Amino acid sequence: MNTDPGGWARLARALRESRRDKGLTQAALAERAHVSTFAVVAAERGEPPKKRMPPTLPKIARALGWPPRAIEAILEGGDPPEGWGRPAVLDAEMLESVMTKAMVTATNHVTAAEMREAIGITMDELRRLGVFSQADGVQPNKTM
Repeated sequence: MNTDPGGWARLARALRESRRDKGLTQAALAERAHVSTFAVVAAERGEPPKKRMPPTLPKIARALGWPPRAIEAILEGGDPPEGWGRPAVLDAEMLESVMTKAMVTATNHVTAAEMREAIGITMDELRRLGVFSQADGVQPNKTM
C-alpha cells in the first residue's frame, strides 16, 4: 500500500474537490456512501494510514462516481476522474510547512540545519521560477 504523504494529500484534495463540485456537504457524502461523517472528514484530511487502506475509501469514491482503481491512480500521481477543478491555493509559508513535514517523515539522519538549507534552496528556486514573488520571503523556522 502507498504510504507517501504527498499521494495521500493529492487524494484528499481530489476527494474534497469532487465533493464540492457536486455540491455535497461532508455529511451528505457520508450518507450517500453509507459511511460516517467522520470517515469523510478523515479521508479529506489526507493522512496516510498506518497499516491498510481504510475500507470506507472505496465507498466514498463510488459515491462520488469514481471508477474502480481511481484511488490507487491518484495515490500514484494520476489525475482524479474529473481532473483538477481548481488550482490549489498555496503560499510560500504553506509550501514550506508541507515540505518540512515531508522531509521529516522521509529522512532519518538529516540535521535540522541540513533540512533548512534544502528547503531554502527549493524555495529560492521556486521564487526564481516565479511560483512565489521575491517579496513572499518566508524564512525557514530556525527552531526546528
